[in-house]
Amino acid sequence: MVVPIGYALWMSLFREQSSGLGFGGTRTLFVGLGNYTRALADPSFQQSFWHVAVYTAVYLPLMIGGALAVALLIDSAAAKARRFFQLAIFLPHAVPGMIAAIVWIFLYTPGLSPVIDVLGGVGGSWDFFGPDHVLFSMANVALWQWIGYNMVIFYAALQAVPRETLEAGIVDGAGGFRTAVSIKIPMIRSSVVLTTLFTAVGAIQLFTEPQILRDKAHSISADWSPTMYIYQAAFTIHDYGLAAASSLMLALFGGLLSFVITKLGNRWKEA
Repeated sequence: MVVPIGYALWMSLFREQSSGLGFGGTRTLFVGLGNYTRALADPSFQQSFWHVAVYTAVYLPLMIGGALAVALLIDSAAAKARRFFQLAIFLPHAVPGMIAAIVWIFLYTPGLSPVIDVLGGVGGSWDFFGPDHVLFSMANVALWQWIGYNMVIFYAALQAVPRETLEAGIVDGAGGFRTAVSIKIPMIRSSVVLTTLFTAVGAIQLFTEPQILRDKAHSISADWSPTMYIYQAAFTIHDYGLAAASSLMLALFGGLLSFVITKLGNRWKEA
């Protein structure tokens, strides 16, 4: 971990510049914090963080709430065929992210998608690639792939809840919903905080879904997310100093986000 970060820090302090009319090759110039100021002043870089912020605001509650709800349903006394549903919900996580995005492109494409055919049959319509809907389309792909993974974490934590505590709640008259909200969720707070942390950090590194969907969704630019901006800087315009500086700022933002979530999570656990 230290060596790649150190190398990125070193690269971020330099910039390659062509000499003369381009016939004299390139030379490496020390620019100090110049690459950082260039990235921060770039509207595309600023906009990419806004895109990810909106995406995270949509994706995070759906992911954590959905995975927690599924885990609680499977853990409930009335649940049948638990092993089957655990496996069925977890299986999409075994599909590589790029393959998952390609599969969902077919399900989003008019003329190929049975989903759109069903919507049309009942008089509805939905443009999955439209500028107003594409963010939800991206979130859906990630939800489909990762909700089972987070469900397993929550379900494993629920198995550690003392049975005598649950039985005491039932004796006191708590129903299934009350038991889940007042007993189970408070007792797996650590797992909820940890999963929220991992999900948020993963969300700000969003790359695969918009990169694949942008061929169909014209509202997604080549630098829509910070990781896409970094990719374009490094492998399209070959500005490695800018890419290194941008990646380090993204890493710093991820560290700050982790700190905030951890602090808020610790307060919740102590409440």
